[in-house]
Parts: sequence; structure tokens; C-alpha cells
Amino acid sequence: MTAAATPTGPRVVVVTGGSRGLGAGIVQAYLDAGDIVATCARSITAEVEAWQSDPETADRFLFGTADLARSADAEVFVKAVIEKWGRIDVLINNAGVARDGILGLFSDDDIDTVVDLNIKGTIYMSRLVSRRMLAKGSGSIVNISSIVGLSGYRGLAVYSASKAALDGLTRALARELGSRGITVNSIASGYLRTEMSHGLDEGQLKQIERRTPAGRLGYPEDIARVCQFLTDPAGSYLTGQVIVVDGGLTS
Repeated sequence: MTAAATPTGPRVVVVTGGSRGLGAGIVQAYLDAGDIVATCARSITAEVEAWQSDPETADRFLFGTADLARSADAEVFVKAVIEKWGRIDVLINNAGVARDGILGLFSDDDIDTVVDLNIKGTIYMSRLVSRRMLAKGSGSIVNISSIVGLSGYRGLAVYSASKAALDGLTRALARELGSRGITVNSIASGYLRTEMSHGLDEGQLKQIERRTPAGRLGYPEDIARVCQFLTDPAGSYLTGQVIVVDGGLTS
């Protein structure tokens, strides 16, 4: 058995939802490592503008406006990356949205919003990118899920279901792609200090900190470092796993 081919020089990394928060932290980590990074979101942000204008990153960065709940948008974005750099070595499926509330009071629109982006958007991107990875015989995919997909959380039934679905996708896709040199893993993230936690008041955040063995909430760089570990070409034997990164909260 021969090892899968690995790229020489900078890798081409796609991070969905990389315009802010956790996604922006992941983009920054790969840019800092010297990689080429493409990201997409529904709107441009100051972080994106900074990467586009910085001479250190401008020629290694691509932004596309896309709503990944629409398969056509995902296809246009992936096509732009392939046209510019010819391949995709790493896919980080980070784009997601949360809606909270008791399930019995949830609207159809809110259900569709969460399911369409968190599940269908991830499937669309994984389908498009895995085709390219299969052709070259190597690659890494990481799905950003959540500890609420493992343990559930009151008021987040739909979001929890969507994140649990990503872990199931991870295991199945790892089996489909493993023999072709492609790894697929999930990161079940704990509570982070990003805009996704802004729905919690300071008292709730302090309570989470007290319950967390690490004594703090996470930061985007905590997740970004695990992404880099899981997508290191030297780690080709690690696949089909859900890696919990939550400061010990669910231990």
C-alpha cells in the first residue's frame, strides 16, 4: 500500500463562514501558517477587507459571497477556488447558524434556516470538494459541530439536531473516503467567546465558566489549533472521529 500524495508548498484551504468569529479565527491560523485560504459568507466584513488589503495575505486569500444553503452558490464558490488554484487540500465546514426557542413554538422558517445551512450547506460543500479530493487521492475535511449535538441543550433542539447530524455525516463520509487518502473528522466545540455566545448574558457565561474544568470559555484559536492538527498530512490514520474541545465541560 502506498501513501496518498500530499501537496508540496502551501496547501489550499477552504473555510466556510470565515468572515467573523470562529471562522475568522480558523482563517487567520491557516494564513499565519503560510497556507492559501478561501472563505465565503453572505456578506463581507472588516476582517475580510483586512486580509484582502494586507500585502502579506492578499495573494493567498480569496473571498466569495455565498449563501451555502443554496447549492448553486456553493458550486460557484468552489469553482472560483479551483479556477484560481487548481485544487482544494483542506475543507473546514464551519458555516452555521443558531436559532433558540422551545421546539413547540419554532416556526417553519427558523427550522428551515438552521437545517438548510448547518446540514444541507455542509453536505453541498462536502460533495463538491470531495469530488476534487477523490481525483487527486488526498485531502482533509473537518466539520465543526458542537457539544450540544452530543448532550443536547434546553431551547436548542433544532440546532442540537443539526450538529448531531454533522457527526453522523463525519463517520459515514470517513468510511466512504478513507481508502482514497481523505480524512474526515468533527470538532465538537464547547462554548466560545464569539458572537455565537452573545445570546447568553454575563451571568450565564460565568456559570458555564464555573462548570468548565479549564475555568474559562474557549477562543477561536483553541479550535483552530485542533483543525490544523486534524488536517496535518502526517495524521492520515486519524479519521471518522468526533474530537470534543470544550475545556472539559462534558467530561
